[in-house]
Amino acid sequence: MVNVTSTSMTFQTSAPAIKRPNTVAVGTIVWLGSEVMFFAGLFAIYFTLRSTSPELWNFEAGRLNVPFALVNTLVLVASSFTCQFGVFAAERMQPYRTSWKLRDWGMVEWFFVTYVMGAIFVAGQSLEYAQLVSEGIAFDSNAYGSAFYLTTGFHALHVTGGLIAFLLVLGRVFAVKNFGHKEATSAIVVSYYWHFVDVVWIGLFLVIYVLK
Repeated sequence: MVNVTSTSMTFQTSAPAIKRPNTVAVGTIVWLGSEVMFFAGLFAIYFTLRSTSPELWNFEAGRLNVPFALVNTLVLVASSFTCQFGVFAAERMQPYRTSWKLRDWGMVEWFFVTYVMGAIFVAGQSLEYAQLVSEGIAFDSNAYGSAFYLTTGFHALHVTGGLIAFLLVLGRVFAVKNFGHKEATSAIVVSYYWHFVDVVWIGLFLVIYVLK
């Protein structure tokens, strides 16, 4: 007859459980790694074309509205902060505001502000495109136009994708009765993507508008 003591039973039942990383978050990070390589290729194309036509670049870059682009950039950078505030609210399981004070805002309010800022950025970039086209800088006008619209255009598409992701996250929050771990995880992985497109644009802004 085998005697099982209470000590051995306590040891077996109190063994620490293995905490596995969130597969959605890990998958998002791996996917963003592939996006880094994609934009690295766009940067390589831009610098290659620029090295072959330095005079063209000096002339066309001087026609860019740098102050306007700077304001648009600051709007996008600010949206990254509001997005993170929304993540903080999601981590404390607070989907909605408890008062009108900013410190009491929930994930929905912060993500809505982030969405508006992102939409303003895309609208601003569309206005810039219209202005440049009216001045003769089009995608098929020369190498500079091709490089400019290729790099900034693909980024604008990524920002638009982020805006759609925000709508999906907000819709999911409104659809469920109880805000839980799955909803919080969705908000967090969308923030990863939004911070990524924010950092990429800072690089594009420095290369296209600042670096001479």
